[in-house]
Amino acid sequence: MTETIAEAWPEPPLAGTEAEAVIGALERQRATLAWKCSGLDAEGMRATVGASTVTLGGLLKHLAHVEDSHFARLWLASPVGAPWDAVDWESDPDWDYRSAAQDSPEQLLALWRESVARSRAVVDGALSTGGLEQLGAYATRSGEHPNLRRILLDLVEEYARHAGHADLIRESVDGLTGEDPET
Repeated sequence: MTETIAEAWPEPPLAGTEAEAVIGALERQRATLAWKCSGLDAEGMRATVGASTVTLGGLLKHLAHVEDSHFARLWLASPVGAPWDAVDWESDPDWDYRSAAQDSPEQLLALWRESVARSRAVVDGALSTGGLEQLGAYATRSGEHPNLRRILLDLVEEYARHAGHADLIRESVDGLTGEDPET
């Protein structure tokens, strides 16, 4: 039996601050992905739909990379750590998706949770010193810097896109459907 990765179901505030609304939306998307990937064995994590090679395990590993790379690269302007720094992304751009088949559901869960925890710590630290308008350390060629709002909204978009993939894959595995565990 694999560990369940669904977390307490977050509900974004109906009338919170902008930061609370954006973070609430991101946490809801994270929870959706966690729920769609919960309780599966290795076979379930490796299932695909139709012609696609995307798996739930691949989505978890990809989103762990996205969490780490967005905040390391865009907010801190620092190199991304292990395991991402050992990958030749030029020659293997789908390494995160492809290599997930070699990992157990527990390893994928741990990798994703650790990445999310690092992201939450970075966001909490940033918000303790200012708001969403703060600029990240990364600079484009033209000298522009992304603000925290943009980085968080990009993560919401990334999770929302992949939550749709996860929904289809999970339904093909065992029929699980819905928007949250309550439905």
